[in-house]
Amino acid sequence: MKKDVIGKYWVSKFYQLPAPESERYIDRINSICKKESVDLIIPQTTRETATLSKSLSKVDSKVMVSDASAIAKANNKYELMKVCRELKIPCPEFFLIKSIDELRKRADQLGYPGNPIVVKPPVSFGSRGFRVLKENTSWDAKRFLSEKPNSTEMSLDELSKILERGKDFPELLVTEFLPGSEYTVDVFSGEKMSVAIPRLRKETMNGISFRTSLEYREDITNYSLKIAKNLGLRYAFGFQFKLDGNNVPRILECNPRVQGTMVASVFSGVNVIWMAVRESVGMTVKSIPEKPKKSEFYRFWGGLGTTGKEWNEI
Repeated sequence: MKKDVIGKYWVSKFYQLPAPESERYIDRINSICKKESVDLIIPQTTRETATLSKSLSKVDSKVMVSDASAIAKANNKYELMKVCRELKIPCPEFFLIKSIDELRKRADQLGYPGNPIVVKPPVSFGSRGFRVLKENTSWDAKRFLSEKPNSTEMSLDELSKILERGKDFPELLVTEFLPGSEYTVDVFSGEKMSVAIPRLRKETMNGISFRTSLEYREDITNYSLKIAKNLGLRYAFGFQFKLDGNNVPRILECNPRVQGTMVASVFSGVNVIWMAVRESVGMTVKSIPEKPKKSEFYRFWGGLGTTGKEWNEI
C-alpha cells in the first residue's frame, strides 16, 4: 500500500495497491494479473484474506486462500473458540462483552484482580487491542530503566478509562490468562495430505517470533488438524496455542494465511508454503518425513541501503 517499502528492492516488478477494503482493490489485482500473466496470488495479511476469499469468482487468477466461510470463522477468535468448544478441544474460559459493566462482571468471574485476564478484539491485526489486565502494573524506577515502553500490561481501571473516552464501546473478547509456554503451528492441508508442525515460541517481540524451535507435541498436532478439517481450511495457515497451569495446550487463535515465521518449518524438512503453492496450482504434493527434524530458527534485524538512484516504478 505504501509507495516506498523495502520489499520493492527485492523483486523484479513492484505495484502499489489500494487497501483491501477499497472498491478498487480487486480491479487493481486483476489488471496486474493480466499484465504479468499471474498464476497464483498468495495473500499475506488478515485483511487481504478476508477480501480475496469473498471475491474468488471475481479474481482472474488462482488464489491461495480458503473459502469465505472458513476464513470468517478462522479470523474471528470468538467464533473459533466456540467451534473448539463444540469439538471438545481445550480453550481458555472466554466471554464476548459489549460494555464496561460486562467487562467488570466477567473480570470478577475470572478471578480478577487475584488472577490476570486477557482482553482483545475478536478480529484484530497483529497485537492491536491486546492487553493483559493485572493489578499493580504501575511503573517504578527499576522497571522504567530496565524495560522498553511497549508493555501490554495494564489494570482494569486503566483500560476502563481508555474505553470510556470513545462514543461506542468496542466488542471485546475476555479470556482467562494462560501462564505457560506458547506454540505456533504451521499447517498444510490438501486434498490427499495434511501436516501440522508445532513450534515453541522461545522469544517474542510485539507478537513476532524472534526465536522458535520445533517441539513436536502430538496433542497440539492432532488438535490443529481436527480444527482445520472442521473449518474447511486449505493450503498454508497456522494456529497458536498456550499452555495452562497443568501443561494443557489451549487454543488462542488461527492465522488462515502464511504466517510470519512459517519459513521455519523448512528447516524441519517440511516446506509448508511450497506444499501449499503446489496444491494451489494443481501440482503433486511430495511426501513428508515421518518425523520432522528438530530445528531452531532465529530472527534478527536487518537493513537495506540505496544510493539514491530513482526506482523505476511500474
